[in-house]
Amino acid sequence: MYVPRYLFFTKGVGVDKEKLASFESALRHARIAHLNLVKVSSIFPPHCNIIEIGTALSLLEPGEITHCVMARQQIKEPGRRIVASIGLALPTEDGRYGYLSEHNGFGETELEAGEYAEDLAASMLAKTLGVEFDYDKDYDERREVYRMSGKIVDSQHISQAALGAEGNLWTTVIAAALFIK
Repeated sequence: MYVPRYLFFTKGVGVDKEKLASFESALRHARIAHLNLVKVSSIFPPHCNIIEIGTALSLLEPGEITHCVMARQQIKEPGRRIVASIGLALPTEDGRYGYLSEHNGFGETELEAGEYAEDLAASMLAKTLGVEFDYDKDYDERREVYRMSGKIVDSQHISQAALGAEGNLWTTVIAAALFIK
């Protein structure tokens, strides 16, 4: 059985004339181009620890198969804003799992997209934990309900935004949470 012990966050942006090379450039900027990435769904494992990217990279070998939750957006449209975000929500109770979420979009700032991804992760966790909340309320109001329930201890996000490059080039943004055993 494989249950990750560590998780780290990273983000990047890349520009190139080829769509795939733009993605590769974003992976290099995020410092994870040397890994074989496998996208997984949204569960943050119990007893998993968040570590800094420098520490995490010292634990990984080139070519290693590495599971991740990744948001990615690509565009070949000069001046249009793109964004990719990962949100995280953690339960208060030790031994319970949390949620990660991915979001990508157009026209949003890093903060707007990040808060959306964070809200999505917190809403999924709240639903799992039986926390009653009103979807029609804005995130700040729901966040207070989540915290007051005593069941959600922390939420956060990481985001990368960019404007589409000039000159008939592809622009890619990524945000990712990577797992390490």
